[in-house]
Amino acid sequence: MEPDRPKSRSLKPLRSLWPYLRAYKKTLALALGALLIASGAMLVLPLAFRGVIDQGMVVQDRATIDLYFIAFLGAAAVFGLFAALRFYLVTWLGERVVADLRSDIYQRVIRMDPTFFEVTRTGEVLSRLTTDTTLVQSIAGVNLSITLRSSIQLVGALVLLVATSPSLAGMILLLIPFVIVPLIVVGRKLRTLSRQAQDKVADTSGLAGETLNAIQTVQAFTLEQLNSARYGKAVEESFVVAIKRTKVRAVLTAVGTMMIFGAVTFVLWQGAHRVLANSMTGGELSQFLIYAVYVAISAASLSEMWGEVQRAAGAMERLVELKNATPAIVAPANPQPFPAAATGHIRFDHVSFRYPSRPDTQALENFTLDIQPGENVAFVGPSGAGKSTTFQLLLRFYDPAAGRIVVDGVNIADAKPEDVRQRIGLVPQETVLFGASARENIRYGRPNATSEEIEAAARAAGADTFIRQLPEGYDTFLGERGTRLSGGQRQRIAIARALLKDPPILLLDEATSSLDAESERYVQEALERLMEHRTTIIIAHRLATILKADRIVVLDHGRITAIGTHAQLLATNELYARLAALQFADFEPGSGELRAVSQGLGG
Repeated sequence: MEPDRPKSRSLKPLRSLWPYLRAYKKTLALALGALLIASGAMLVLPLAFRGVIDQGMVVQDRATIDLYFIAFLGAAAVFGLFAALRFYLVTWLGERVVADLRSDIYQRVIRMDPTFFEVTRTGEVLSRLTTDTTLVQSIAGVNLSITLRSSIQLVGALVLLVATSPSLAGMILLLIPFVIVPLIVVGRKLRTLSRQAQDKVADTSGLAGETLNAIQTVQAFTLEQLNSARYGKAVEESFVVAIKRTKVRAVLTAVGTMMIFGAVTFVLWQGAHRVLANSMTGGELSQFLIYAVYVAISAASLSEMWGEVQRAAGAMERLVELKNATPAIVAPANPQPFPAAATGHIRFDHVSFRYPSRPDTQALENFTLDIQPGENVAFVGPSGAGKSTTFQLLLRFYDPAAGRIVVDGVNIADAKPEDVRQRIGLVPQETVLFGASARENIRYGRPNATSEEIEAAARAAGADTFIRQLPEGYDTFLGERGTRLSGGQRQRIAIARALLKDPPILLLDEATSSLDAESERYVQEALERLMEHRTTIIIAHRLATILKADRIVVLDHGRITAIGTHAQLLATNELYARLAALQFADFEPGSGELRAVSQGLGG
């Protein structure tokens, strides 16, 4: 996936298409059968044409002429019928294969761990799923049919050329290497340029996706011109490589066509002299001419298809990279099941961890913490202290370098990642909503939930009222990433989703830090209902959440520096007292009142 990955040097990546084709072997067999019949009918046409000339026109036999013309029309009808059937079957096959390929790759990509997406742009993945699969679609369908048809006709025509005139056919066979070698040389250059062109298209897609997903930030900083210039430069680079590829392909076509027809012209010139010398009939020369045209057209078609095959090989190589990508987080061979009765007991046991992209920085070091079922624990600390890392490890997006994390008596490294995540509900700071209705966004918490259960979760989250005020109520499309809702409304949708999931463990990642006072009140009330009877870990920014926590854990540089209540930590922990002083302008011990001047403790 790296930008300097090696270019394709062979057609071996196309072998990966065979399992997909093999899955539809009956359709493939029918298509090949139709192809053989259509090609056979086409090869019979010159024989009928020879009969018209030698047996009909030369002897001036009207009945013989009629018979051979009927045979000619019959062969043409068979050719047309089976050519149409072949076209339908191979087109269906190409569409089916590429649909299966896209599904397989998407299923693999969506299961990749965060490390994969740290080095792979989303736009590049989308380009491979669209542009590259389109190239593969053509080679797995229509272009494959054209290649096979041209190959069969080339071989068949050559055999019949030998049968018609061995000496003239020998000349053609001697000339073929002089035609093929230049095509192979130019084809190698085309393959390299095709891969470069596909990479450039992926770059432009990645750049466009990145800026469009942050369009408000782009506009807020008036970066439209800068990003337009960057995109224009990327498009121009893509255009330059595409034109280079087109030039090489044009050269390939020109060289192939000139060499092929030059060879055929030379051989036909020899044949014309043989007719004049009465060593060959006009019908035989006509038959030889048609077969020679078949050879020329088939060879030219194959040279054209060779360019397409080169492009498809480059595209398939990129797709195989995605298809063969292996997530670092996988289920063990014999996963350990969780107990049926979930309690939400969590234990971090001497956990140490470094992010793969930042191997020199210790994110967590000898982190040990036991969280009892139903306990409410808050994590506080400066930026980079390791708060979010605990969530990443608990959700098993990464595995710790040392130590273990145990949930309900099971080491999560010994369980299926899906089973671990089924027990955890997450309400993030930045709510992720999908381009769907309010109902479907809540349903993500439990896909098999009924409409009544969805609406009950929305009421518990304080979201029912504003959802019903939307133009189409629960069926209102919320826009991409929920752009039609306010921040507080999006958070309440996320809380409803978590309520619907009904997990024993709840993770709140700064869930109210970016909200105004009124929205915070609504969301805080919903969160309190959500936290009831659940083990809850909070990355704490807001005072109300901190004061109600059973324990507050202070983190610094991946280590636990103190654990206690708010009052205990103010008196005993310098870091916590300093963070509290930054957040609160005035604190009077015993008054129970704090006046906030800043948004949070966590940073």
